[in-house]
Amino acid sequence: MKRCTLAVVALMLSSQALAHAHAVKVDDSMPDAQRIRFCERVRDFALQALYDRDKGRPMKLFQEDGSDGPRITNHIVRRIYEEPQISSPKKAEAFGRATCNEMMGGRAPSE
Repeated sequence: MKRCTLAVVALMLSSQALAHAHAVKVDDSMPDAQRIRFCERVRDFALQALYDRDKGRPMKLFQEDGSDGPRITNHIVRRIYEEPQISSPKKAEAFGRATCNEMMGGRAPSE
């Protein structure tokens, strides 16, 4: 009985430890640190756009000033509102991250 209980507790603890993969801390000395942080923020805007779309709220866009930030974020928000196949938070995150990395001209960071 002790073995069974111990095995169940060990499985529960190991699944809890492995369940959530968090992004690796980005060192400022990395050449792509700003791009990685920016794409993480864009990923958050993609999630918010999905939630807003699902609640029937209007699209929230940034005023474009010629810089990459508002242009990329607005592009991603518009696409999330236009494409019904982006239907889950994971899909929105993946789409936001991939599109941001593609538009910034970089490769996806390894997590």
